[in-house]
Amino acid sequence: MSGNYGKVYLVGSGPGDPELLTLKARRLIDSAEVIIYDQLPGKTILDSMPANAEKIDVGKCAGNHTMTQAEINKMLVQKAKEGKRVVRLKGGDPYVFGRGGEEAEVLVAEGIEFEVVPGITSAIAVPAYAGIPVTHRENTSMVTFITGHEDPTKPESWLDWETLAKFGGTIVILMGVKMLSRNVEELMKHGKDPDTPVAIIERGTRTDQRVTVGTLASIAELAKERKVKAPAITVIGDVVKLHDVLGEQHTGTEF
Repeated sequence: MSGNYGKVYLVGSGPGDPELLTLKARRLIDSAEVIIYDQLPGKTILDSMPANAEKIDVGKCAGNHTMTQAEINKMLVQKAKEGKRVVRLKGGDPYVFGRGGEEAEVLVAEGIEFEVVPGITSAIAVPAYAGIPVTHRENTSMVTFITGHEDPTKPESWLDWETLAKFGGTIVILMGVKMLSRNVEELMKHGKDPDTPVAIIERGTRTDQRVTVGTLASIAELAKERKVKAPAITVIGDVVKLHDVLGEQHTGTEF
């Protein structure tokens, strides 16, 4: 590695509640010279970025990419080779459907020092704030996380819907709003009980969090009626029933 290069920190900011940002993440953000960020960290965290840092918005959402992933990779390399201390700020955890692994591979190939700073993944935190433990001794001892939005360039899906339909544990789908109807149809087509409880949690851990509860058979229509929008997490399984018992937890922080 070149001694003239800077260092890149792949930082997870958690699910949105600013108080779920780790101490290490906070320290690195505050000392960064360059912050390359997505929109998922949320307004409060983004507004707290230091004024003297160079801030580059590379946020991506369906059909609207500020930069392609290749351009983001190039930007990380460029800023590091300028000798800068770079924070790549992501929502959730960098290695949980965050493409952090791809960015890390590019940095290794370019001989750039990097460090991963894990964040609290929305896959567990968002259901928790909605009163849904992803595991529960009386309901399930298993949980699986899947992406609801696979790489469109793949020749075929890597999701084994037949196995998932037989899975007796909790299924948590990230980034699945756009493909909700297809995902639930695939599960039912492969034998999943249509009466299986489902919850969609929008803007989880934030003050405007909203939960829509239904079943595999009804959730797509309910989501349409309620105009559910990303970012949202979908939880499938008996643990969803605990939402009525445990209620919702909200922060006192505005986003």
